[in-house]
Amino acid sequence: MILQEAEFDIGDLLMHHTADAYGLDFSPFFHVEWGKFLPDMHLFGITFNLTPTKHVVFMALAALLLFLIMWRAGRALERQRAAESAPKGSANAIEAMVLWVRNDIAIANIGENGAKFAPYIMALFFFILICNMFGLLPWGATPTGNIGVTAGLAILSLLTIEISGLVTLGFKGYMRTIFPAVPGVSGPGAVALSVAMGPIEILGKLVKPFALCVRLFGNMTAGHFVILALFGLIFLFGHIEMWRWAIGFGSAMMVLAVMLLELIVAFVQAYVFALITAVLIGVNQHAH
Repeated sequence: MILQEAEFDIGDLLMHHTADAYGLDFSPFFHVEWGKFLPDMHLFGITFNLTPTKHVVFMALAALLLFLIMWRAGRALERQRAAESAPKGSANAIEAMVLWVRNDIAIANIGENGAKFAPYIMALFFFILICNMFGLLPWGATPTGNIGVTAGLAILSLLTIEISGLVTLGFKGYMRTIFPAVPGVSGPGAVALSVAMGPIEILGKLVKPFALCVRLFGNMTAGHFVILALFGLIFLFGHIEMWRWAIGFGSAMMVLAVMLLELIVAFVQAYVFALITAVLIGVNQHAH
């Protein structure tokens, strides 16, 4: 049977597997479709869609899986310590990762108050990591490949950064982060320059979480586009009899290589998001 090029649209393939939807695709076995069944909520002129989508389902699974992993590791460590034995197995590996995030990301970059923010930084890291990894599983989806998800995480980080800075520095100290003192300038000129710097400082506060949002979204989406595009080569050129096996084998090897790279990217992007959040919290905690 000869496959015609018109029968396959690589654009449809890319959008079908990366876009959000009201259903889960377990092709070629079955497809679960639930549609939009909850009414929209209108607040301050903004319409909120309350019906869970595919990415919402996988976010919930990521949160549940994270809870179960940490709960199981905690119980195992308690039993091992009660038996006065050294930590071992998967619980030891989880403990090592938790301590690494706590000590080398949170406390090392935030400072003396880092222990207070360590649970949040650890939750960010492990939640993003699991969401990233879901996209590498068969029939999985990557919630962090959705700009709405990464925007939500970035807004949460922005609120944490700014509110913690306000609480630590006080109102007067926090306003200094928006209207900074200009070294070497005094009098009315210093006040004018400080006020002029205000919009720039506010813009800087907003740009940093925006960069977090776009970086995570772009990296997770781009990797899946590359993998699906390489898979698409098999369907696009599979009708060429003499090159069919070469194209199939070459595409499969390239997909395998990119998926191994994506595995590294999943860890790196979770690390970068947590690290930059910790750094920004630390900067706001020690602003002069």
